[in-house]
Amino acid sequence: MTAPERQDVVCALRRPPRRTLTASASRHQAYSYSPPAADPCAPLQHSLDLWLRLFAQISKPSMPRHLTSAHDHATLLAIKDTFPTPQHQSLRKLAMSHLMAASISNPPSPTIAANGVGHDVDAHPPTLSPPALTHALRALEKSGPTLPAANGLQYDSPYSRSLSSTAPASPRIPPVRQNSGSQTPRVRPHATTLNIPGMTRSRASPDGRIPDRDVAAKLVIIMVGLPARGKSYITKKIQRYLSWQQHNTKIFNVGHRRRMVAGMTSAIPKSTATRDGTDVASQAATILSKGTAGPDIVVHEEPTKLDLKMDQSATFFDPKNETAAKLREQVAMDTLDELLDYLLQQGGAVGILDATNSTVHRRKLLVERIRAREPKLGILFIESICHDQNLLEANMRLKLFGPDYKDQDPTKALEDFKKRVKAYESAYEPLGQWEEDNDLQYIQMIDVGRKIIQHRLRGFLSGGIVSYLTTFNLSPRQIWITRHGQSVDNKFHKLGGNSELTERGHYYGQALYNFITYKRKEWLVEQKAKIASSTFPPKPGDNTPPYPELNQELDDKNFCVWTSMLKRSIETAEYFEADDDYDVKAWEMLNELNAGDFEGMTYDEIAEKYPEEFEKRAKDKLQYIYPGVGGEGYLQVISRLRDMVREIERITDHVLIIAHRSVCRVLMAYFMDLTRNDIADLDVPLGMLYAIEPKPYGIVFHAYRYNETTGWFDELPDYKPSKMVDPNS
Repeated sequence: MTAPERQDVVCALRRPPRRTLTASASRHQAYSYSPPAADPCAPLQHSLDLWLRLFAQISKPSMPRHLTSAHDHATLLAIKDTFPTPQHQSLRKLAMSHLMAASISNPPSPTIAANGVGHDVDAHPPTLSPPALTHALRALEKSGPTLPAANGLQYDSPYSRSLSSTAPASPRIPPVRQNSGSQTPRVRPHATTLNIPGMTRSRASPDGRIPDRDVAAKLVIIMVGLPARGKSYITKKIQRYLSWQQHNTKIFNVGHRRRMVAGMTSAIPKSTATRDGTDVASQAATILSKGTAGPDIVVHEEPTKLDLKMDQSATFFDPKNETAAKLREQVAMDTLDELLDYLLQQGGAVGILDATNSTVHRRKLLVERIRAREPKLGILFIESICHDQNLLEANMRLKLFGPDYKDQDPTKALEDFKKRVKAYESAYEPLGQWEEDNDLQYIQMIDVGRKIIQHRLRGFLSGGIVSYLTTFNLSPRQIWITRHGQSVDNKFHKLGGNSELTERGHYYGQALYNFITYKRKEWLVEQKAKIASSTFPPKPGDNTPPYPELNQELDDKNFCVWTSMLKRSIETAEYFEADDDYDVKAWEMLNELNAGDFEGMTYDEIAEKYPEEFEKRAKDKLQYIYPGVGGEGYLQVISRLRDMVREIERITDHVLIIAHRSVCRVLMAYFMDLTRNDIADLDVPLGMLYAIEPKPYGIVFHAYRYNETTGWFDELPDYKPSKMVDPNS
């Protein structure tokens, strides 16, 4: 065949056929072919048709059954009869490639009948799909018929295969930040949804904390209540809980600033203050004295002392004392300004204003000052109400050892304090109508959590706070925290795993059971002795405040033993499990931090095989997350222990927690109000046992170390929380 003849064939084959489905109700209706009205290759078509009829008389090949279109028969017949010899094989493939390209570029469109029902695909599938032409070419190559399928048909979806394109790939255009509506700057505030450090992440908040731009998510908590109603106790608990959740929270106490203004106390020098405004030496002494009450008050600068050396007795708090009233109001506004500076300029998330704020007039002034500085800031009022006289007397007794009555006769101090309370009661206005009329959110806490009333709570912080407040109780109890005994993986310094205890680990579990049983009986005797010897009003030298609980409740206390789901923790509690006087339960949320791909490895192996990951963890252990499926970090452990902490706060029974290093660190950080920088490096070696007793003024803390020689625990009176030295301890 000459070159012009080959070009004629190609031109004819390139012409896209036109198919129309004839209207018929019959499901066996076939496709019919109608030639195009006009075509640039029309003059050559007549010669090609004559040529095909000539060669059709010579050879009549059997066609594949799935090619039912007359046009397909004619086209394939033309290809095979025109190029029958092996010498024409390349030309035949060229013609077939042109036919396939035409079919792909002009796929037939399905036609829907008037009744809305399409034709049965099994009966008459599309005949110009690329797979059909491919089967035809293979049949021609093999010079034999194509075997039919089981149902007599052969059909492939036109989308089951695709030809690779020779066109270059289109470049990916990265998105550009813009306004979807217009080019004007965004006016409405951003959404203030849940922020959980370690569990949420966004462009504005990569670490999950409340970003500075989300002012509406920040919160001003204003305490309300008469003196001796437990406001300071509540504020310290809230501050400790939110700080443990990694939300920057500080307390601003109006009474502390008032005493400074009146010349009774001095401010803490900035150079020796911690993040909570506490002097470093004082904070350490507080922890070691076994009576920590949380962080002290934040004061950024010492206010100017007035020339008025006013008496801080009950007359100072008389509403009829106009001079004192103006001074107290000024001090409250100055303290609020410090709080607002902390939230708006220093990265704070929650500021707590600790004061009586007992009148609508005072609360109105506070709201107006906040709205003037930043109208989007959230405001939450929390009122503490006390109807229980036993609880009220216990709170009053605690006040006698505060800064207002330091070194004074307890009997006279109590009499003066009661006069102060009467002065406040004469002008006291509880939360209610004014707050509701102004759509302000508030919580009323009655008898330290026995009853909770809430109004219009908005935001995840307010919701979390009210849930936490419902867990409060002042019941005397002990909370014990320790790690499991030595495991097989501990022996070889391996991370994670689920190995069993060694023989030394089993001996630790036995010693732990004997010691806890002894201390449980000893504590019961001491509590009964304290209650029997306590008096009210107090006598000079009597500094043990009574609990509001009755005597008989002490004998009814259960002792819970909580373990993780891992073998080494469960086996450490085996002696408790054998004693019916203990209630043992396994908790999955107490499981050790999951090391992901590094489970079963040692720190030395990680440093050798994955030096970049080892260095990344060393720089920021709190934020670090182990790679691999299930890998966790300390922030994830804090998140899953949130419900556990609330349960510990709620129960009135004793509890012993046998857990793991990361879990013990997180729990210790909560009860001791440690900073976020201390959590991941706190030294909690095997064999240490910690005892915590919640008190109305804070906690009493004891530390014990296991003596393997004697099989007993020795108390460490000078124990200080310190950073870990040996990671394999």
